[in-house]
Amino acid sequence: MKSIHSSDFKIGLLGGGQLGRMMLQKAYDYNLHIAVLDPNPKAPCYQIANEFVVGNFKDYDTVLEFGKDKDVITIEFEDVNSDALQALENLGVKVFPQAKALKTIQDKGLQKQFFTQIGVPTSPYFIAENKEEITAKATKYPLFQKLRTSGYDGYGVQKIANANDVQNAMEGACMCEEGVEMDKELSVIVARNENGEVKQFPVVELEFNPIANMVEFLFAPAHIPQSIEQKAQEIAAKIISELDMVGLLAVEFFLSKSGELLVNEIAPRPHNSGHQSIEGNYCSQFDQHIRAILNLPLGNTAMVKPSVMVNLLGEEGFEGNAIYNGIDEIMALDGVNVHLYGKAKTKSFRKMGHVTIVAETLEGAKSIAKKVKETIKISA
Repeated sequence: MKSIHSSDFKIGLLGGGQLGRMMLQKAYDYNLHIAVLDPNPKAPCYQIANEFVVGNFKDYDTVLEFGKDKDVITIEFEDVNSDALQALENLGVKVFPQAKALKTIQDKGLQKQFFTQIGVPTSPYFIAENKEEITAKATKYPLFQKLRTSGYDGYGVQKIANANDVQNAMEGACMCEEGVEMDKELSVIVARNENGEVKQFPVVELEFNPIANMVEFLFAPAHIPQSIEQKAQEIAAKIISELDMVGLLAVEFFLSKSGELLVNEIAPRPHNSGHQSIEGNYCSQFDQHIRAILNLPLGNTAMVKPSVMVNLLGEEGFEGNAIYNGIDEIMALDGVNVHLYGKAKTKSFRKMGHVTIVAETLEGAKSIAKKVKETIKISA
């Protein structure tokens, strides 16, 4: 049997973005050999991967050829060719998350239907093929239209405020869900290995940029009752177990003003809502993902200290070579940990890095996070 620490044991990673980069940084603590496939020759992983292959992870033949000599294949981005991953599984390659689970998650319609099937609470929704069908099926506004495939980070999502607004809806097969009177947006990262061991991270609270519809701040722990914490943990464990999925799963929730906890959507990989775990928890989400796909014991997910994560987004209106203004100033602050993603070019609201602040109290971390947000500006 091959040792996972030997260069003969090959792990393939589909996607070479910042999530992959942070995964690689942890993987090398275990002396793992990882090859990366990404269409961008200058993707964040290219500088540090053992092997970097330029190729389209949505192309069947490219993914199949890349994976044939690998012992394990995993992902850092779910919009990949799951048919090729199924073929690799049939050839005996271990693929985590498995192709069957990935196919369900890739399609926002199938994902919602799965929640209904297993009895997980989610907002009312319907599936439509076009604008005419949205008009015919809609009974309440506002609606949030999500393209069934290839949407992420706020892309492929659009608010439909009223019946007249349907004319501005996106073209294509979609899932439409009713708006929720929301108190908070929450997230739980959960992991499962081949032995069936499951561990969840504590619930975190998310605050979004209102223009870009992307996470701007993350607060750990979330300011919620213990009953909501427990329910969210139970739901996350149920979803990953019912999917029979191995790997890491981010479960995003809406907490309504009436106190109802609803699953928004899931992502089968490390996630922006788990970044603070690098410094804020005993085991990071990237460590846990590696442990899960290699069937190692899962790590301790408890918090070390309260933490806040600040996403570093490209300033609106700037595009070109990235200039990071204010990094020196914030590095002088206690508890500040800077993570830049190796992206040479910036553009409006592009994720360029993140900063995690750990402190004795959450309020203390929030105070420093506010200074970080005011100080760092990424321009061109």
